[in-house]
Amino acid sequence: MDTLTHHSVLARFGYALSDPVRACVLLALRDAPSYPGELAELAGVSKQRLSNHLTCLRGCGLVVAVPEGRRVRYELADRRLGDALTALLDVVVVSEVECCCATRENHVDGRVCC
Repeated sequence: MDTLTHHSVLARFGYALSDPVRACVLLALRDAPSYPGELAELAGVSKQRLSNHLTCLRGCGLVVAVPEGRRVRYELADRRLGDALTALLDVVVVSEVECCCATRENHVDGRVCC
């Protein structure tokens, strides 16, 4: 089994957080386990699109799928990940409101920044 270096681990974590849908899913799972339909509704995407994001998050080792009969529940792979997300939110400071949009419809200099 290959051992990932620290920078590779952080790069995978950064990649997972780089998409607003995946970030939304991680933050939702920080609060409680959930089901794909609920997560899709929360993120405002189709179940198929959400499935692709869940596959990515599983591949990054951040979430796990727990079978429950005919349903599958998703949860964070480790509870410490929820603590890490909370800590990350606590240290991120937005210094320029114009540089981080509240919605994807808002653009700064023609680009979507968040």
